[in-house]
Amino acid sequence: MDTKTGHNFIERMTWDEVARRIDRGASAILPIGAAAKQHGLHLPLNTDRIQAEWLAARLAETIDALIWPTLSYGHYPAFVEYAGSASLSATVFEAVVQQIASGILGHRCRALFLLDTGISTLAPVERALKRIDAGNSLHVRIHEGPRYRRAAAEIAEQRHGSHADELETSLMLALAPELVDISRAEASPALTQEVPGRLTPTDTASPNYSRSGSFGDPTLATPAKGTILLKALLDDLDEQVSVFLARLATVPPIRGVSR
Repeated sequence: MDTKTGHNFIERMTWDEVARRIDRGASAILPIGAAAKQHGLHLPLNTDRIQAEWLAARLAETIDALIWPTLSYGHYPAFVEYAGSASLSATVFEAVVQQIASGILGHRCRALFLLDTGISTLAPVERALKRIDAGNSLHVRIHEGPRYRRAAAEIAEQRHGSHADELETSLMLALAPELVDISRAEASPALTQEVPGRLTPTDTASPNYSRSGSFGDPTLATPAKGTILLKALLDDLDEQVSVFLARLATVPPIRGVSR
């Protein structure tokens, strides 16, 4: 699916088009995916954004939804030592999510789905939604569905990983193979045990040393693995969203000011 020509992205629409779609019952999607976050030597810094917008475009077609501009700056403290990577504090990021989500819901969208491709972003997004206390918003954690977790456990050959690794690189080989330079893929050093903290490209004595920026072994990635992972991810996504919308249909709609 080519997200560049997607007709559900509001940034390519006029405000009255957006209003009409909302009046007809469209839901809203807020993709959360970094555009300034290192992804090893073989993937671009906007890897998360590419995944978020691809998945958002796919979901929007399935449920009739509008896609808000991707929140491409977030809380990514583990990667700031690598050139180009940017991170907001958890407090700032939480406030940004809260204000954007509140604004979207203020337009009376049927539902809001926060499609989150991160790990360190999960807790701040949860806190932001609790502060909004909106019953028609759902935090979609794309890597936490049961089918995806099962597929990842069955496929993975790497001994550890969570970033620009075998799994994420396989997904990108399925989504956007032209952006993957697998010849530059480089595994991070073997671990005796995982230690929380920032990855570092310079401190060779650190347990989180990774010259490339990968955490795991992307050299094991294949398009076939990516296809399996992507199908599992999409099946989880479809189920999560359909169950939520079905439950929401039994709740009286939130009434706002008519246009």
